[in-house]
Amino acid sequence: MRSARQGDLEVRFTLRRAGPPANNTANDAPATAVRGKLPRVTHVLALAIQLDDMLQRGLAQDHADLARLGCLTRERISQIMKLLWLAPDIQREVLSLPRTPGGRFRISEAALRRVAAAISWREQRRRWVQLGVKPRNGL
Repeated sequence: MRSARQGDLEVRFTLRRAGPPANNTANDAPATAVRGKLPRVTHVLALAIQLDDMLQRGLAQDHADLARLGCLTRERISQIMKLLWLAPDIQREVLSLPRTPGGRFRISEAALRRVAAAISWREQRRRWVQLGVKPRNGL
C-alpha cells in the first residue's frame, strides 16, 4: 500500500573531526593545550571543599546525607572530609600541584590523610615535607 504523502527529502550534513573547532578566534582559549591530568589528591581535596560548602549552605544535613547524595559510604565521606584538617597552606599546595601524565602523583591519598591526622599544623608541615614535596609557598 502506498502512502498518501510523497515527496523528496533532502538531508545535508558535514563531517568534522571530534574536538574543538580548528579555527580559533581571538576570544578562544590559547592553541597550546595543557597536557596531563591533575593528581587524584587534588581532585579529592577539591571534593572535600565542595562537600563542606554543601554542609555550610544547608544543602546536606550531615555526612550521612552527603553519602546518600553522592552514592558513597559514610566511611568514604569521612575519609574525604578529613582532608579539610590539613593546614591551609598545605591545602593550597595540594590544590596547585602540577598536572602529571595519567594524573599519577607520587603522593597517595592515604599518605595525605596521614599528614592530615596530625593534630598540629606544625607537625603536618613536617610530615608534608617528609613526603618529598618541595614547598612553593614558604612552608
